[in-house]
Amino acid sequence: MSHVGVGPRAVMRSVAFLTAGVLAVPALAGCTSEDPSGKPLAEQDVAAAARTSVSDGGTLRWAVDSVPDTLNAFQSDADATTTRVAQAVLPSMFRMDETGSPVRNPDYLESAEVVDTEPKQVVVYKLNQQAVWSDGREIGAADFAAQWRALSGKDSAYWTARNAGYDRIEKIERGANDLEVKVTFSRPYADWKALFTPLYPKDVTGTPDAFNDGARRALKVSAGPFAVKKVDTKGDQVVLTGNPRWWGEPAKLDQIVLRAVPRDERVSELVAGKLDLAEIDPETADEVGLAAGPRDAATGTPLMGPGGTPAPGAQGRSAAEALRSWAVANGSDDEAAEEEVLAREKRREAEAKARRRQQALSGFEVRKSLEPAYTQLALNGADGPLADERVRRAVARALDREKLAEAVLKPLGLPAEPVGSHLALSGQPAYADGSGALGEQNAKEARALLADAGWVPGGPVKKKDGEEAAGAEKDKEEKDGKDEKKSEGDDDGTYIVGEDDKNKDDKNKDDKNDDSGNDDADDAKDGADRESGEKHSSGKNTAQGGAPGAYAPKGTAAPAGAAAAPLAKDGKALTLRFVLPSGPGSETLRTVADRITDMLKELGIGTEVTKVPDESYFKDHIAAGEYDLALYSWPASAFPATDARPIYAKPVPAADGSLNVAQNYTRVGTDQVDQLFDRAMTTLDQKEARGLLRKADSRIWAAAGSVPLYQRPQLVAARENLANAGAFGFETPVYEDMGFLRKGAQGSRPSAPATSSSSSSPSS
Repeated sequence: MSHVGVGPRAVMRSVAFLTAGVLAVPALAGCTSEDPSGKPLAEQDVAAAARTSVSDGGTLRWAVDSVPDTLNAFQSDADATTTRVAQAVLPSMFRMDETGSPVRNPDYLESAEVVDTEPKQVVVYKLNQQAVWSDGREIGAADFAAQWRALSGKDSAYWTARNAGYDRIEKIERGANDLEVKVTFSRPYADWKALFTPLYPKDVTGTPDAFNDGARRALKVSAGPFAVKKVDTKGDQVVLTGNPRWWGEPAKLDQIVLRAVPRDERVSELVAGKLDLAEIDPETADEVGLAAGPRDAATGTPLMGPGGTPAPGAQGRSAAEALRSWAVANGSDDEAAEEEVLAREKRREAEAKARRRQQALSGFEVRKSLEPAYTQLALNGADGPLADERVRRAVARALDREKLAEAVLKPLGLPAEPVGSHLALSGQPAYADGSGALGEQNAKEARALLADAGWVPGGPVKKKDGEEAAGAEKDKEEKDGKDEKKSEGDDDGTYIVGEDDKNKDDKNKDDKNDDSGNDDADDAKDGADRESGEKHSSGKNTAQGGAPGAYAPKGTAAPAGAAAAPLAKDGKALTLRFVLPSGPGSETLRTVADRITDMLKELGIGTEVTKVPDESYFKDHIAAGEYDLALYSWPASAFPATDARPIYAKPVPAADGSLNVAQNYTRVGTDQVDQLFDRAMTTLDQKEARGLLRKADSRIWAAAGSVPLYQRPQLVAARENLANAGAFGFETPVYEDMGFLRKGAQGSRPSAPATSSSSSSPSS
């Protein structure tokens, strides 16, 4: 399951926050001549082709996560499929380009610009004179005005999920002619290009009843290259068909069928020939890539595995195993021969099924890019240890973000760069790496922060009789118990590589409890042996490089990666609740969580990992604040001043005494960040706005409520002859250009992206 950016708003308990106002914020990269926004890390991969190379007609069967509960994108239960339908059937004044920036959509707009700033900001839209709704009526000021009234927040009868920007409009009126719309703002609004995309007809937005119920299961009037033919809840699909009144380039496809297919069932639907396009997980991508690779001409067996590795033999069996099987089946032991013959028959059936599966998948290819969204580690600052800013910063500085990004992206052949901003992604105008405000990964400084907060290694942990110790302290006691069973004799305090579990006497154990936990050799105490590598029951180290008998001088620090003594304070171990989704689409998150757990263990921080059902992950845990650590994603926005503010705004008390957190599920916020967002939202100077947003991002880094990790991979299985569809990256899909290639035509694919990491520090 993909946890990206939306979650229910819940009433939260009151909590006090530490501010980041006293923290030093480094000089912004924007002050240099070099543009800090950089370039997008990956191009879109859609098999781009000219329209002349695309056939007319056909149906595209496209897998989606759900049939939407509503087709009204401004309602709280709108989802990603709602957005996809809106893009295909409704007007959009601006669309996203390859850098995630808004660009004018010429199908609807001839121009749109700010014509006055004093005494009020005024924007004039000049509409395409051919733009009409599917009922023949011209798109005009009445549609703009009706949408503004519905979303302004002034009439509570409209059930809206958001009104940002629309609440700043003072009036909308007809301009010099029917094709001009004049919008006057009561307050300056920098993100005015975010408005009226999508634009609904006044039939939908004109009254509360029409807005609330009229566009949930149908859109009778639309104005895109496609129109909604039906929303089939029983058949789990939405059918879009060409709009006969469309004035732009005609749609190449006859129909687009959006089919709700669970992620773990998509490969089966691809094999069955029931899908043409589907976002997939890395395991399915490997299978599709293997099937699409070179094959043995005689058997049809793939010659190469994922990543160019040699493919295994039939059912992964070696030649020696096959020879042994033949020998047993033809041997003198009749009973064994009969069993082997039956086993060989089952294997042949399985191999035939696998070949058919591979043959069915051979007509697909994997198109990959980076999704306009990033995954973060959220640190709940409401209460518990993470309410202390020093502990949050220590946790954040324990993370090797570069290694986490590599673990996810490098195996996929995608650029493995850690994300350096909470508010934008590389290539977007507002992007700049602000992680320097937190500081690079540094275990020594992280330990110092923890010590300053009172968390020390090996502190006593109080527990009641009969009560088990929790988290790191429990692990420590279990380990000590095992060591006591194996303990025999004495040692001289020398650290022996490959004999990390060497026996210790009581004095050495006491010394270990007094150890400060630093990795530096000067701070290591006699007898502070630490475990590294994997051990057999004999206690011998079998990890690579762990040669028994090799030894280092007395006082040598344990190898990097060794677990430190558990930290404790006031008799309580430092153990954090790490909540994760348990669904089949969340394997990557769980892999990242395992890496993070190991990194924290090196500081002596314990974790209690809880895996919960996907459907309750946000509602019952993230939004409710029932976690210490969590992994989820936020989508990138072309309008961060508007869209990111509720994610990072300082929670405020509600009238009933509860805490209104909006979408700030970490409960960490500062007045300074709020003020910077407000200033960025009101300035019409784009350069000034970018500078303000970068300052806000630096302060968000410094507060350490969340740590951006990596841009999410976007893997899509597509029929080889499908053009202009796939992994779209930042860009808005062009639905009218999608279609199947003419015989002999080919779509262009991007060159393989560089997978090497930048030369900057791991935390950059």
